[in-house]
Amino acid sequence: MNILSAKNVHKSFSKGDTKVSVLKDLSLSITENEITVIVGSSGAGKSTLLHILSGLDLPDSGEVSIDDKNIFNLSESEITNFRNSSIGFIYQFHHLLPEFTAAENVAIAKMINGTSKKEALKQSVEILDIVGLSERTNHKPAELSGGEQQRVAIARALINKPKIIFADEPTGNLDSANSETIHKLFIELKEKLGITLLIVTHNPDLVKLADRIIEMKDGQIVEKED
Repeated sequence: MNILSAKNVHKSFSKGDTKVSVLKDLSLSITENEITVIVGSSGAGKSTLLHILSGLDLPDSGEVSIDDKNIFNLSESEITNFRNSSIGFIYQFHHLLPEFTAAENVAIAKMINGTSKKEALKQSVEILDIVGLSERTNHKPAELSGGEQQRVAIARALINKPKIIFADEPTGNLDSANSETIHKLFIELKEKLGITLLIVTHNPDLVKLADRIIEMKDGQIVEKED
């Protein structure tokens, strides 16, 4: 069953007096409870596509539906609420708040949705246990390794039990050992929690773990491997 579908997505940016097309009439679908990776050279449009599919950016034209809901038919506040409740996003850099502990960084995403601080922290600790950080919940980012910081970011993406998680080069800033830990975690999240992951990556080891590979070139999909 498809959890996400995109139809005829077009996106361009202005470069001086010229308009440059980044995505060109692109269509795809993503199957739930699978790991799908998007590969391609720099400038192929991978990150732009990920931002549009997740509602972080708007296309010039086209549709994106998640769980049968066209997200671009929503108002700005509705799409923000939808992202908070139904979508998780993992960046290459963790973007943790330095003054807060790991548990607090994860809990903030839950509190934004109206959950009390006490309940949000309780759920935060549970999620941090899932990502293997049960003994690091009260540590601040500066006290954590790069791999641990990224796992906190993954826990933050999980806290609202999203339907799909988007990840943009999630291991691009990590060494091979920490990358492998994250890769194994993605497999566990898919198998144990039924999470759907859509990942942009250049990491060949992460590509090997995918259920499906989508290759992009010049703003278009050139190959889909199942």
